Amino acid sequence: MSSAALLCLVIAVGDGDTLTVRCGARRPERVRVVAIDAPELRQAWGRQARENLVRLCFRQRAEVYSLARDAYGRRLAQVRCAGKDVAQAQVGAGLAWVYTRQPAQYGDLAALQQRAQAARLGLWSQARPMAPWEYRRRYPAKPRN
Repeated sequence: MSSAALLCLVIAVGDGDTLTVRCGARRPERVRVVAIDAPELRQAWGRQARENLVRLCFRQRAEVYSLARDAYGRRLAQVRCAGKDVAQAQVGAGLAWVYTRQPAQYGDLAALQQRAQAARLGLWSQARPMAPWEYRRRYPAKPRN
């Protein structure tokens, strides 16, 4: 993790891997939890992934360890709510896939995902769960007017 954490209040939860936070006097901003990809809200287990993140983080203080920005301007970060690593909580509950280009850096997540798969937790209870990146490719979001 980065050495300096931003201490923020979670003011909204978009889906199973995206939060809106307010850090001090700064404007609210969207934060994408790094190294995971949760099902889309329209996808099987998408609502449950969001609800789990709401239980874990909504109206809670979050430690946000900023790593970068994504193509949509969201802060990419490791996030801890109530002392729990959000990525680990979501993957361990079977509510997100490990999604990273640096798998060695997130080996703990891969082990959690394997355990969730073996126990058939959450999305792994499905015969053939569809990864969110595949879902987005097959069913692109309609542009807003």
